This record gives sequence, C-alpha cells and structure tokens, in this order.
Amino acid sequence: SPVPCSLAYVIYTSGSTGTPKGVLVQHGSLAGTLLAAAGSFGFGPGEVFPALASQGFDIWLFETFAPLLAGGAVRIVPRETVLDVDRLVGELAEADGLHAVPALMREAVRGVRAGPGTLPRVRRVYVGGDAVAPELVEEVRAAFPAAGVRVLYGPTEAAILCASTLAAPGGPLPGRMLGLPLPGAALYVCDAAGEPVPPGVPGEVRVGGGGVARGYGGRPDLTAASFVPDPFSGAAGARLYRTGDRARRLPDGRLEFLGRTDRQVKVRGFRVEPGEVEAALRARPGVRDAVVLAREDAPGDARLAAYVVAEPGAPLDPGELRSALRAVLPEHMVPGAVVALDALPLTPTGKIDVAALPAPGAPESTYAAPRNAVEEVLAGDWAAVLGVEAVGVHDDFFALGGHSLLAAQLVARMRLLRVEIPVRRVFEAPTVARMAEHVAAVAKPGAAEAVAKVLLRVRGMSAGEKRAALRDRQGGRGAE
Repeated sequence: SPVPCSLAYVIYTSGSTGTPKGVLVQHGSLAGTLLAAAGSFGFGPGEVFPALASQGFDIWLFETFAPLLAGGAVRIVPRETVLDVDRLVGELAEADGLHAVPALMREAVRGVRAGPGTLPRVRRVYVGGDAVAPELVEEVRAAFPAAGVRVLYGPTEAAILCASTLAAPGGPLPGRMLGLPLPGAALYVCDAAGEPVPPGVPGEVRVGGGGVARGYGGRPDLTAASFVPDPFSGAAGARLYRTGDRARRLPDGRLEFLGRTDRQVKVRGFRVEPGEVEAALRARPGVRDAVVLAREDAPGDARLAAYVVAEPGAPLDPGELRSALRAVLPEHMVPGAVVALDALPLTPTGKIDVAALPAPGAPESTYAAPRNAVEEVLAGDWAAVLGVEAVGVHDDFFALGGHSLLAAQLVARMRLLRVEIPVRRVFEAPTVARMAEHVAAVAKPGAAEAVAKVLLRVRGMSAGEKRAALRDRQGGRGAE
C-alpha cells in the first residue's frame, strides 16, 4: 500500500501568470480528508450516493470514496445524464444523498420542481465548489425536505475539503459560510503579516493540518509563496496554505466568506484565474491588451467577459477570438462575451477601472428568419434559454453565451418535438439550422414538422385559450 507521503495525484488549476499549476496531493492528505468527511458527515452503510462531478474535478474523489468508506454504495452517473435534468432527477429519486456545485444544484432543483416537486428520500445534500447563497440553500431544502444541507469549503491545495457548515431541516439559513474545520484541519484568519486577527475582523484564510498539499509541481517559487511555515501547530515542518479567500470569524467560531484578496473567480464551480485567459488572448495576432472578469448579470450565473484592445489597424472578430480560445482552453474558461474597446479605462493611479468596463451588449447576430415550423420552435427555444429577444437560424449557441448547463436546459425543451437529443448534439450542431437537420434525420418523415406546428399554435395562445383547449380535449376523450 502507498505510504502517506507518496503522491496520490496531480490536479491542474488555472494560473494567474497564464500557466496552469499542478497541485501535488499526497496519499496521507487525501486519506485524511476522506476519513474525516465519512466520519463527520454521517455517511452510513447501505446508502446510495451518486457521483455527479467530472472525474477530472477533485470533488469526484469525495463523492465516490467518502460513501464507500462508510459501507455505502456509489452510482457513477454518466456526464450525459448529469446534463439532462430529467434523467438527473430520475437518478436522484433513487439516491439517499447528493453533492453538486451551486450551478448544477440550481439545475437539479429546477428539475425537481418541474417533475415530482420534492424528493423526500434524499437525506444528505452537499453544496460546494463556490460561494453558496442563502437563497439557494432555501430552495434546496424545499426540494429535499428530509435533508440536512451542508455547505462545503476547501481549495484543491487542501485535499478537496477542509471545512463545512450545516443547515439543518427547519434551522436558520447560513450566509456565505466557510464553516468549521473538519477533524485534522485548521483554519486561521490572518493579516498581511501572517498574524491572527481577532474575531469579527476580516483577514486572509490560511489552512493548516494534514490535508495541505505538497506544493506545485516544478514551481518552487510559487510553492514558497503559497505554502508558508505554520507557526501555530508546533509540528516540525508544518505549513499553511494561503488561500487568498477573505473571511471573518463569527462568535460561534464559523468563518464567513467575504470575497477574494486576488482576482481569482469561480465559474460553475471551476477555479479560473483571469490572467490565464488574458494571456491566451494577448497571444492572438492583432490583440494589444486584454482584461477578463466574471460578471454576474443574473443572480447565481457568473460568466466570463473579455475586453480586448486591438493593435492599430488590426481588425478584431469576437467570434474568431472565442473560437481560438476554445482550441486552447477548457470550455468553462472561454468568455461568454468578447467586447472590443479602443482603450481600457484606467483609474487616476493607472490601474484598470473595472467599474468603468461596459456591460456586454447583445452578441452580434446576422439574423436569418426560420424557414419552417421546426426551425421556428428551435429558435424560440434558443432565445428562451439564452435570455435574448431573437436568434437567427445560423447563430451559434455558444457564441451567444451558451454553455454546458444551458445546453442541458435546451435539450429538455427540445423534447417537446418528441425526439431524444443528447447534450453532445448541441455541441455538434450549435445552430438552429443544423439542429433542425438533425431533428429531421432522427424523426419519422413529417412527424417533427407536425408536432412543431402544434407547439407553435399552443405557444401563441393566451393562458385562457390553453385552458379551454385542454378542457375541450378532455371532454372529447370523455365522449370517446
């Protein structure tokens, strides 16, 4: 068996200088986190727990091994099922618990509301990977009324998890909490000099204990800056990880999250260093400067926006830039909007004036009207999911700000055409025209067009007309 100090895995996170960082996690750190979670969270024998996270995301290790260590069972859920809200709810109906990042948890709650209303079997719900709003906790408790909702906290550099806070059924809603440390972990709130600050005073969170990673592979300078000597534990060679998270300690000992000390952001549960995206943009021909930030123009839906300045005389095509980024960056790091500016706004001290950056306008569209009923239905689905007024049949779903979770919503809507479309098909056919071709290919001849015409008639009815049509239909069935 591996010794505690041997390497368990390397997981890469976004880097502020444009180069990803490989976090070196040892077997002892991973085992300590999993045993602490299995014991503290009350996992029990015979419970069924779904593993929803991607296997490249370290929280998958918690979802898989913490239940197994307690004698439970784990169901590995395929990515296609996770992104299909109806099928996801079917999986959750047979589970005793679940974990999801906030963006996916919102989709799960939406699916439960649209389907069974509640899932009373689920007794354990964990939300982590990003700051969790109290409103989301309230929605989760309504969807899973028998469950205690536990908000999890932990950077990759602290072996997945190091703290949590519990919202018991009927109890008070937590704010944006980091919570209390797990057994074997320690959380300190420190000032810039590394000294602890009194309760209630904001400071940087530093994590200690056996979960602290070895460092960053091949990056001794970055390791030395982020993993500093631990003056509090008394253990020889102990270190603290500087998280960059700002927090304050409440009277009950829990830590309340206050934001970041740097530019790091979270997008659908993924850590993103805007500097890495900016470096990829600046590497493109014709780009003189760029700045990237996360905008939350809709509550709970953080999206990246890029602001670029061209070299004199060089044309900038936002669509081409996004395509180029998609070739070198993962999907969650590709900005949903690219805005061309003559110059980046600056403060009097010469720093970028983030507050002066304009909100991205509606993406450019060479609007082409739908040519048949299927395209008209699909264009309406595209517009509804993306939150735009209209979508042309040749407009790209992802160029208009779509992403994998919105693609899952789109698939759910398209089921009304009585065809089964996997989420991956949205990536392969991201325009209304191409999707309509696919629908025609998989449906019986003329069937999709006939269903689409019915859907268009129903969508054009008022609420009263829909109720009357339903009564007529039920009456006709009764007469039969």
